Amino acid sequence: MVEKQLRRRGIHDARVLAAMEQIPREEFVPLESRFVAYHDGPIEIGDRQTISQPYMTALMAQELALSGAETVLEVGAGCGYAAAVLGMLAARVVTVEIVPRLAELARANLRRLGRDSNIEVVLGDGGCGFAAAAPYDAISVAAGAPEIPAALVEQLKDAGRMVIPVGSRADQELLVVTKRDGKVESHVATQCRFVLLRGGEGWS
Repeated sequence: MVEKQLRRRGIHDARVLAAMEQIPREEFVPLESRFVAYHDGPIEIGDRQTISQPYMTALMAQELALSGAETVLEVGAGCGYAAAVLGMLAARVVTVEIVPRLAELARANLRRLGRDSNIEVVLGDGGCGFAAAAPYDAISVAAGAPEIPAALVEQLKDAGRMVIPVGSRADQELLVVTKRDGKVESHVATQCRFVLLRGGEGWS
């Protein structure tokens, strides 16, 4: 996976590659899907949600340009896999999940693998962020929104970075958003296709 799906597609951050190599993806997917755990695509985890394609998880982490000292907000914990990767790259991760079963699944997976020491799983509406731990050095959003949520921009530190899929279900772009002196700029990292963000500012 690391060599064929990541390095060959331009994932070059050594820390991201090491995290992707060390986190056992098969431990986060349903038992019946473990034989395709390293498949080059997303995998359903129930409740109409998925664990993202390995390349997309790595790309989003790389675009955040984490040094190891940051506090990161993740929107959409899912099964906890991306949070585990981010937990190896940042000092603290707060991951928010709107589906109760998945929030508990993420907690259980992270606890079982001993990856929960710097990761907090919060049950709530991630589209509204998590103000209690804000501001954040970086924000990773694992669901598509029609626009960049204002609440997440507000909770992003100045000079912070956010990665978020923006667009319709069939036509999304992964945006890298930067905030400097209160001004927001963005550029497109790639085309993508994520499940839609639930909750947030009332668009789903």
